[in-house]
This record gives sequence, structure tokens and C-alpha cells, in this order.
Amino acid sequence: MSKEIECDVCKKNATVHLTQIINGKVHKVDLCEECAQNLGVTDPNGFSVADLLTKDLVDAEGKAGEAVVCEHCGCTKAQFKKTGRFGCSHCYEAFSDVLGPLLKKMHTGTDHIGKVPVLSIKRQERMEILSKLELDLHDAVKSENYEEAAKIRDHIADLSREATDSDDI
Repeated sequence: MSKEIECDVCKKNATVHLTQIINGKVHKVDLCEECAQNLGVTDPNGFSVADLLTKDLVDAEGKAGEAVVCEHCGCTKAQFKKTGRFGCSHCYEAFSDVLGPLLKKMHTGTDHIGKVPVLSIKRQERMEILSKLELDLHDAVKSENYEEAAKIRDHIADLSREATDSDDI
């Protein structure tokens, strides 16, 4: 006999199994009949995965928290819970208390650290070194230290040649 699957909401025996693919990522949701009804899975208007993600928005009495409303568009927590979408860009600030825990559930962190191509970082570092060397060259010429200026000039030429060679790749 197969193992019984628990409801993701209340841990009863799940009888409704949903699979949603968003941007190539599979999200599976298992619900009991009662939770499926409560979350509107059988609602002809559709079901939003946001309902499950935002189930923590429901307060102790079991009613959707309406205390916070976006001042600009009037969006409420209940509307966000139903649609999974905000009404405007100001909603992110109005619902910041909701977003923090929600993002922690969905992602590994709440700060975007971004991605930068390795070659771009190397190119930027080389440009900074070249700028510094050009200032040093200017100072060496100004102070009439021509031997040092020649060394710096050669170093600049080598770095410039490397930059040209690596840009051809």
C-alpha cells in the first residue's frame, strides 16, 4: 500500500494534488478536501499558489488581516492573498511586514546580491589599474623621473596589449 500524503496546510490526508510549473520550476501542492475548498481550488475563478504562500497572513481568528491598506491604490492583504499581485509599486512598502517572511519562504535570502560576469570584473580591475598607472606616469614625468616613467609606460603598454588580446576572445 502506498504511503499517505499529508495536506500542506493542516497535515490531514491529502486528496487534492496540484502541480504548477512556473519558469521551468515545478511546484507541488497537496491538500485535503476541506483546505482545497477553503483556498478556492475548486473556485471557477481559479486558484493562486500565492494562497498557500500567504496562508500566514490569516490572523488568529482565521480572518484575512485587513489592517494594512496601500495608501496609493487601496490594495489590501486579502486582495494580495487572492491574486498574488500588488496593485502598485507603493504596495511593496505598505506590505513590507508581509513580504519579509514570504520572501524568506520562497528564496534563500531577502537581499539580491546580483551577478556580474567574470570578464567584466577583470576588465574593470584592469581599467582601474591603468588609470592609476597613468596618474603615476604623469607624476613621474612631472618630477622628471624618466627611468620610472619609462617603466610605467612599458607596464601600461603591456596591460593595454593584454586587454586587446583578451577582448578578441
